[in-house]
Amino acid sequence: METPKLSLYNTLTRAKELFEPINPPHVGMYVCGPTVYGDPHLGHARPAITFDLLFRYLRAEGYKVRYVRNITDVGHLEHDADEGEDKIEKKARLEQLEPMEIAHYYTERYRHAMESLNVLSPSIEPHASGHIIEQIEFVKKIIDAGFAYESNGSIYFDVEKYNKEYHYGRLSGRNLDDIVTNTRSLDGQDDKRHSYDFALWKKASPEHIMRWPSPWSDGFPGWHMECSAMSTKYLGERFDIHGGGMDLMFPHHECEIAQSTAALKHDSARYWVHNNMITINGQKMGKSLGNFITLEELFTGTHKLLAQAYSPMTIRFFILQAHYRSTLDFSNEALQAAEKGLDRLMKGIEALGKVKPADRSTVDVADLAARCEAAMADDLNSPMVISALFDWVRHFNSLAEGQQTITAEDLATLRATVNRWAFDILGLRDEKQAQTAGGDMLTPLVNMLLDMRMEAKVAKNWALSDHIRDELTKIGIRVKDRKDGYDWEIE
Repeated sequence: METPKLSLYNTLTRAKELFEPINPPHVGMYVCGPTVYGDPHLGHARPAITFDLLFRYLRAEGYKVRYVRNITDVGHLEHDADEGEDKIEKKARLEQLEPMEIAHYYTERYRHAMESLNVLSPSIEPHASGHIIEQIEFVKKIIDAGFAYESNGSIYFDVEKYNKEYHYGRLSGRNLDDIVTNTRSLDGQDDKRHSYDFALWKKASPEHIMRWPSPWSDGFPGWHMECSAMSTKYLGERFDIHGGGMDLMFPHHECEIAQSTAALKHDSARYWVHNNMITINGQKMGKSLGNFITLEELFTGTHKLLAQAYSPMTIRFFILQAHYRSTLDFSNEALQAAEKGLDRLMKGIEALGKVKPADRSTVDVADLAARCEAAMADDLNSPMVISALFDWVRHFNSLAEGQQTITAEDLATLRATVNRWAFDILGLRDEKQAQTAGGDMLTPLVNMLLDMRMEAKVAKNWALSDHIRDELTKIGIRVKDRKDGYDWEIE
């Protein structure tokens, strides 16, 4: 059996060979979404932005993409998702709310944060709690195939039996002996034949609130089951891309491969894509370490580790500056550098908008598109796309200042290329422009004052000219005099 791929690597350079040859070609993509029992945090941002980038890129390349991102509202269980109290239930008990109230509240918080980060909504966003029937039916298929057993009302996956026919651990590169050696002894596992067997269905204890009837007991599905059931429901038994954070590779995705293969007798996902972690000052992010930062804290600057507030686009740009498979270390210095880099890029794009066409071009506009295409086809290399855009910022400024020239046709092509890569694919937004565009009252007022300043300069009224410039500087508007007029920007 073909081993699942860990990432796309260079495969997007030959995408038409990989995906169904339909016109337009179709791509099915399933990504593990959040477990909704707390505010969205920095760790949620990276997978969301990584797979938003892939979603945007495939669509821009002409693919019809069905992007499914699940919501885990049945809850993760403590101790390898088999034992302990469901986290959503625990929060509901502490706050004296219904579990679905907790799930709905934090789902809406997550969606709002994703909108701030300019993450597109997926094609379908199924909830685990809305697909209990499908999960029960999937468990039945695994039982019928002989790879699961019942024990006191719970159903467990027989990893040892599966491993004899297939290879358990082929995604993460582990073998069963290593897994046995590293498996912890946990309370309440007497029902299992082996410590590494995992739950497909758990019988609910009397105090467990979230429970559903099944042929085996009133209970709830195991954590891994939701993804197998929902991915195949919406994308079919075989689909193209399965994604998620690298922390999910084992055990979650490994268990998902095993149970899907056991039920379907073949792999479901053709390619597995995993983004790496975000660390903070070299440490893994975690509440126990006091370095757990929510997105709202980032946007408002209210966490003790933050030197300032950081805008959603600064966070997005920071994440895109690193390759999705590399570890990304968060620090105030890194965020501040990203803020400056984003500002430089947006100012360059603003300068491009002011370029006037000429009779001939002294720049090769095809270079930018070619470099961006090559970078993204090379395993979604967004840092190289950004590098290409940065290199061209010099041309944008030079063209705006008349040091280089460009024809009207080439200028239209260049602007379309920049819009495609900076905004459509990287998903960036010019936040300063958005801030002034609400009723766009600032722009005409500033332009009126600067027109008055131009008239003052023509009349040699230098005192009035300097006064207008100085007063605008005080409120954060920097004026740039040019040979044929003026430019201005918000500091």
